[in-house]
Amino acid sequence: MRRALEHVSAPPDFSEEELRLCQEVLAFTMTSPERMVALLHAVRYVVANDIPGSIVECGVWRGGSMMVAAKALLALGVQRALYLFDTFEGMTPPSDADRSWRGVSAEQLLSREAREEGFNIWCIADEADVRANVSSTGYPMEQVHLVKGKVEETLPAQAPDTIALLRLDTDWYESTRHELEHLYSRLSPGGVLIIDDYGYWQGSRRAVDEFFAKQPRKPLLQRIDMSGRLAIKA
Repeated sequence: MRRALEHVSAPPDFSEEELRLCQEVLAFTMTSPERMVALLHAVRYVVANDIPGSIVECGVWRGGSMMVAAKALLALGVQRALYLFDTFEGMTPPSDADRSWRGVSAEQLLSREAREEGFNIWCIADEADVRANVSSTGYPMEQVHLVKGKVEETLPAQAPDTIALLRLDTDWYESTRHELEHLYSRLSPGGVLIIDDYGYWQGSRRAVDEFFAKQPRKPLLQRIDMSGRLAIKA
């Protein structure tokens, strides 16, 4: 049984506060209510446990997830630096490794839709739109850093040295691999890693699995929903 949330549905155990938050950011994100609330609790967790570092997201579309983070921090009376990495021009070209969970190539899926702004696979939203959306939360914008460009070109040079919460949502194999290689070492012990598309895009899953296969300590990737996964760094 799920509860109606305008055009989507939410689990029956969501609180009224969680439902309200999902409604407030629904127009600015493509993630599910489950992933929105998982992020909300992740922010609360890093604050409650004094996990040092910034909150970083790679792949932001219209900024909905960072709006969740900003609203959570405001409710707690805490400030953390927020870093939003994106091309702000839509998806980069996929590789042959990038296929949906059904096995359809990302290139084929992209070719079916016009490259334009809106709720579609191209994920196009310009920088001004994202900045305005995050600003609408009332979060202090001097704490918000929008970094434009392919992550392969902006990381690691423009990333913070210490990260408390790392949310990866660039979908493709190459970008996800690059993010993990350069940012996971900066994630504080006890910090939270969220992979938005582990269950949906085969390239994202492959990048994550290959990266952690080489690590001496492998985290438990907890299922959020069909697509999202969450881990706490040991």
